[in-house]
Amino acid sequence: MSLSGNCRTQPAAKEPSCALNCFPDVLELNVGGQVYYTRHATLVSQPGSLLGKIFSPKSSAVPDLARDPKGRYFIDRDGFLFRYVLDFLRDRQVVLPEHFPEKARLRKEAEYFQLPDLVKLLTPEEVKPSPDECAHSDYEDGSLGSDQRACPPPSLVPADRKSGFLTVGYRGSCTAGRESQGQADAKFRRVPRIMVCGRIALAKEVFGETLNESRDPDRTPERYTSRFYLKFKQLERAFDVLSECGFHMVACNSSLTASVVSQHADDKMWSSYTEYVFYRKFKLLLRKLPTCVAQVPPEAHLVCGALPVMESFSDIRYQI
Repeated sequence: MSLSGNCRTQPAAKEPSCALNCFPDVLELNVGGQVYYTRHATLVSQPGSLLGKIFSPKSSAVPDLARDPKGRYFIDRDGFLFRYVLDFLRDRQVVLPEHFPEKARLRKEAEYFQLPDLVKLLTPEEVKPSPDECAHSDYEDGSLGSDQRACPPPSLVPADRKSGFLTVGYRGSCTAGRESQGQADAKFRRVPRIMVCGRIALAKEVFGETLNESRDPDRTPERYTSRFYLKFKQLERAFDVLSECGFHMVACNSSLTASVVSQHADDKMWSSYTEYVFYRKFKLLLRKLPTCVAQVPPEAHLVCGALPVMESFSDIRYQI
């Protein structure tokens, strides 16, 4: 019996799970706002990892994975550190910068993505303070006759502090126009960011964990930077911290510019930039040693017109 024109064979419909879980060779990910392009084979290279389970063709978790407005898979984790996770998935190893302050956070990311081998690579660095972490304290090795030093506490004793400059700056703005003339309630805006300029080791010693290093992350402690800023926005708080660490303000500078913000010539947006320069110096404290130095005869104080010989030595220490 022949088939009519309306009675044709149709191909079998694909399984819904296959349509959902068949991934392209190249995937686009949005991790904490950072966009990454990577191969599907890279994400599933560790079958026991979280990414390997999510993007496995047999997984049922992909439909539940969030997507951003552009349709990219969204993972709510640290976008900056995810690059090192991808490096490990590609080569089974990870190479970090020489002075990398985010090792503890990277290990937490490795634990979240269920990468035990990466956790093992990062664990030895956390057992004892690394050299770059100790260098943040601005110590000099053997300065007081000690061969080994642990990382100093946040509150350093005066003998361990060194002199140096730190500059604190901020940009501010306010709107003043016809409505606010003769009034004291001009519309000020809050300080958006407090910048810190100076030697990196000195800035880390003073501000510690409140210092944001994301704009200049890989510089050594001995170098200088002008791109650090504070995580808080209270200028007086920064002054209190500097004062507690022995700094004194030695100079300040401010500039002011205006731009028209409406059709009225009197309505202007005033922008200012202000810098405060702080300096910490050390004093020499002379302290006599125990009287165990041999006495020098008075007639030997002057030898061939030379300067008088001191009867005892002095222990010289740095002190604020």
